[in-house]
Amino acid sequence: MKVLITGITGFVGSHLVEYCLKKDNVQLYGIKRWRSPLDNLRGTEDKVRLIDCDLRDENSVVLAIQEIKPERIFHLAAQSYVQTSYTAPRDTLETNIIGTLNILETVRRFGIDPLIHICSSSEVYGQVYENEIPITENNPLRPQSPYAVSKVGEDLLSYQYFKSYNLRTIRTRAFTHTGPRRGAVFAESSFAKQIAEIEAGGKEPVIYVGNLDSVRTFMDVRDIVNAYWLALEKGIPGEVYNIGGEVTKKVGDMLNTLLDLSPVGKKIKVEVDARLLRPSDVTLQIPSVEKFREQTGWKPSIPFEKTMIDLLDYWRAMTKRS
Repeated sequence: MKVLITGITGFVGSHLVEYCLKKDNVQLYGIKRWRSPLDNLRGTEDKVRLIDCDLRDENSVVLAIQEIKPERIFHLAAQSYVQTSYTAPRDTLETNIIGTLNILETVRRFGIDPLIHICSSSEVYGQVYENEIPITENNPLRPQSPYAVSKVGEDLLSYQYFKSYNLRTIRTRAFTHTGPRRGAVFAESSFAKQIAEIEAGGKEPVIYVGNLDSVRTFMDVRDIVNAYWLALEKGIPGEVYNIGGEVTKKVGDMLNTLLDLSPVGKKIKVEVDARLLRPSDVTLQIPSVEKFREQTGWKPSIPFEKTMIDLLDYWRAMTKRS
């Protein structure tokens, strides 16, 4: 079975590679930008066929998909940083919407019939009301950032291609997920990186933070790649599924967990950096995952504390390496 992963060099993409390599009879392909670093694929890069491709360039996508003729596509590639989307809204919209359009159009035009996983986001729901918790797939979409708008476009475009052209798209709206290799622009990874630097003596004992009152449901990245695989194994084309964890905390509580895991945690001060505050923030994200669980039997298995330990150990190793 030929499996194509877009965004293969990224955080989730690299974990999905490791998951897929444990499966039998999988030929693994990955689309990457020519300048993308391969650090996340260390140890697996020789087991994957990597193809240089920019999803915003239609011809580039056509050549890649015609060559591979994938039976399954995991479309993970995106400009995925909410904060960056405020400073680069055009790039965010082009990468996420036009990039997805180019994949769907290529599949349609050339008569390929893969199962296509479309990685949407919980950000499409925006700021929900307390009486809407837990958030179901039928909740109104109220995007509050250019990133969220781009994901609404990607999400609904994929549904339209299912309805109009019978492309077998399956959409997932993932809630907060983290673990080793998470980019340092995300809160929990930024905190872990700063703690590792303080432990190594390379930084003053101060952690700079944004909004600590935002409520999130946390999940391990290794659980989510299992969910993505099951989405194509057992999900129904045309449907959308929430995927989220079972541990709900304020961002500040998550920070306290990381501090408790560090031998220097009690000596570290926490200060708010205004540059880390968003123009509008989504502060309440608690999902209902019943639809996905009933369809696939999926359930997260990795404890929150292990996720935090592994994230902190990842940044400790990266700090030593640098």
